[in-house]
Amino acid sequence: MKELVEYIAKSIVDAPDSVVVTEVTDDDTIVIRLEVADDDKGRVIGKQGRVAQAMRTLIRVMAVRKGTRAQLEIV
Repeated sequence: MKELVEYIAKSIVDAPDSVVVTEVTDDDTIVIRLEVADDDKGRVIGKQGRVAQAMRTLIRVMAVRKGTRAQLEIV
């Protein structure tokens, strides 16, 4: 899941070198934190949050296949 988020984010932003993705595992939940440059936050979130919502949907689908729960946090 981490690799997918990193690939999508680097494809969207102007400064792909500043993309940092970390994965933290709690009991049965995986939290993926996405950090981008301040200028690229709008690109990652998208108009009315559509890009961020699409990424969250993809993560949830992958998590269900693995039998866990997942969240995406854009920091």
